[in-house]
Amino acid sequence: MNMIVTGASRGVGKALVREFAKDPANHIVAIARDKPALIELQKECLNDFSRAHVYPVGYDLTHGAFPARLLPEIESAVRKVDILVNNAGLLIQKPFPDFTPDDLDRILNVNFKSVVLLIQALLPLMDPGAHIVNIGSMGGVQGSVKFNGLSLYSSSKGALAILTECLAEELRSSGVSVNMLALGAVDTEMLQKAFPGYKAPVSPAGMASFIANFAKTGHHFMNGRIIPLSLSTP
Repeated sequence: MNMIVTGASRGVGKALVREFAKDPANHIVAIARDKPALIELQKECLNDFSRAHVYPVGYDLTHGAFPARLLPEIESAVRKVDILVNNAGLLIQKPFPDFTPDDLDRILNVNFKSVVLLIQALLPLMDPGAHIVNIGSMGGVQGSVKFNGLSLYSSSKGALAILTECLAEELRSSGVSVNMLALGAVDTEMLQKAFPGYKAPVSPAGMASFIANFAKTGHHFMNGRIIPLSLSTP
């Protein structure tokens, strides 16, 4: 299978690339801004799984221009896309009155706009049976516990949830499925930034194992679903 994972240089994204790389039949395009970290991840995968196929693509998703600049790099590695995991995310934590227009643009560009534009660019490479998995947050689920300082982050993930539901219907005739996993607390750098000192009950590797299995099989059972995936929030 051919997979694309964004936000692949650390945290859940990095662990997910490693999980996919265990199967030599998988070809994984790993996208993140930090190209050296992706190259190191590729080396780690080859060292641990000698037949791994990991293709590092250093790209800032906020730059857009996906058809002209990013798509050629992806197509040099894979001709079709079976699984797209939109994992890249940005968290800015501030009291609501302190948020600036630049903060708003940055969060929406990473957490929402880049997802829209990347899906648009990759749809021509997706055949019936492809699965788009958006990685959301429990903070973006209506009725969930909310936290101070995360208004824009949670709102951007709420927008991603609605996009997931809409695209599942819009892409139904093409045979492409779209679901979202709303993650709770996972022991990552992003969580530590938001909740310093908090020890999450789930490791990136543990969460990646679930996401990998869901990405491969979940669309056989559901489409357009927002699935809470949390032991704690945080």
